[in-house]
Amino acid sequence: MSTAMPFAADTTLLSEVTAAVKTAGLTLRERHTPHARGVSLEEVVAEIHANDDAVLDVLREPLLRARRGSQWAEDELAGGALPSGEWWVVDPAEGNINHVHGMEDWAVTATLVRDNQPVLTVVHLPLTGDTYTAVAGGGARLNDRPLKVSGKTDLGAALTGTGQARPGEDERTFRRIGDSVTAMLINGLVVRVSVPATMQLIHVAAGRTDAFWQFSDVRSGLVAGALLVSEAGGTVTDLAGEPWNTGSRDFLAAAPGIHTAALKVLSPIA
Repeated sequence: MSTAMPFAADTTLLSEVTAAVKTAGLTLRERHTPHARGVSLEEVVAEIHANDDAVLDVLREPLLRARRGSQWAEDELAGGALPSGEWWVVDPAEGNINHVHGMEDWAVTATLVRDNQPVLTVVHLPLTGDTYTAVAGGGARLNDRPLKVSGKTDLGAALTGTGQARPGEDERTFRRIGDSVTAMLINGLVVRVSVPATMQLIHVAAGRTDAFWQFSDVRSGLVAGALLVSEAGGTVTDLAGEPWNTGSRDFLAAAPGIHTAALKVLSPIA
């Protein structure tokens, strides 16, 4: 099969996936409230699961039907390499914790991963109606506008970000996050620490921020942003500087002009 054939098929698939994700976004938007839902941990977790279930009820089958033979990565908090073939890596409520607390930083994401590389992604923000899309080799877009990463070359002028990938990370990971924030506060301009990863990575892809790193391999928070940033001209690696894939244990996406400097700051902590 020629390299043009998968690209053409992925481009054709994009409109169908976009429609499915937007429809699922309506479900999540209808569930949103301007106030926090749940007081106890048990109540908050129940609200999170209810969001996931409601969205997956309308999203799973359309995606599997759109790409015959594709498989579904069941655990959205899982990391590590996937078996060969095509897999849907979906976060039905990326930023679910924000959603159930009445905040606005959340989205629905769906990414097709082929042999551990993201090749197609849709990130839809139901509250604004904005949709970020990318196909490998075809660039990244916000609605109908091409995206391009920042042109900065000075880390000292950079707005960067990080955050935890999941609740209950091990203490070593928390300490690495803290150490990395300190290091980047010293070497960069401003550091944003927030969740979810995708909502930071769309800003890197759009050139609004300059870098994002994470000490985690949670696939669902990284695959969409990795493809968007790389297709917008950014550099996506692990913290050893090697090309990133779903088997990588950590992550850095940055504007090319500051990637090396960011890596120099962060790699000793990794």
